[in-house]
Amino acid sequence: MSIELQKIQESLASIKEKIVQHKVYRIISTIEDLRIFMRFHVYAVWDFMSLLKALQINLTCTTLPWFPVGSGTTRALINEIVAGEESDVDASGNKKSHFEMYLDAMEQCGADTSEIRNFIRALQSGQTLDQAFTSAGTPMEAREFVNFTFSVINSGKTYNAAAAFTFGREDLIPNMFHAMVTDLNEQLSGQISLFKYYLDRHIEVDGGHHSHLALEMTAALCNQSIANWQEAEVCSKESLNQRLKLWDGVYNEIIKSKHAVS
Repeated sequence: MSIELQKIQESLASIKEKIVQHKVYRIISTIEDLRIFMRFHVYAVWDFMSLLKALQINLTCTTLPWFPVGSGTTRALINEIVAGEESDVDASGNKKSHFEMYLDAMEQCGADTSEIRNFIRALQSGQTLDQAFTSAGTPMEAREFVNFTFSVINSGKTYNAAAAFTFGREDLIPNMFHAMVTDLNEQLSGQISLFKYYLDRHIEVDGGHHSHLALEMTAALCNQSIANWQEAEVCSKESLNQRLKLWDGVYNEIIKSKHAVS
């Protein structure tokens, strides 16, 4: 690993620890809590895919006629990640994106998918992000999370998008949360087995091979530019701050729900 990558990882260590130790993980104890978590988290899963495709669009040729774009190395890196994220294998052996697998997990455990589906349909019909948020009734913290991601995408700075993708995303799920999901799935006779599968697959794919590919891609895009590396570090920190705010929103919503029940 390059010195620059090590420097970024060291600078992010404290905020990553805050995310891993976030109180939201300790408050989730019932399937109702998990449904709230998934309602918020599904937006992060969706915009992770959007960030991924933005990288592919910028690093490869996705228009006709075809021309070679960028370097063969970065093309290979992003195409391999896209193939794994966009057409992975679900629990039944079918090819699906991680987003579609997440929707399946939500439906299995009784989480409401109408909000995120309304959001997607609104975008497909030509609405802006803000209009789609309003149409769907998206929680404010999820809106801010997605808006930040698209500000990075729309900046046109591919090295920042790569940094946000690499350092600010889905490899921050603590072992204790995974253990809780496993125990809850056993208590509920497999009612959240698809969510457990998603987490297992996520750890295996995203936290393993894909993380190494993403690190290599970020290093290649930042190259020898000190300014690029500095911007990438700032962008990564803000991406992680947005994750903290998203988890704060989930926590507050779960607390509100528990008080309503009691």
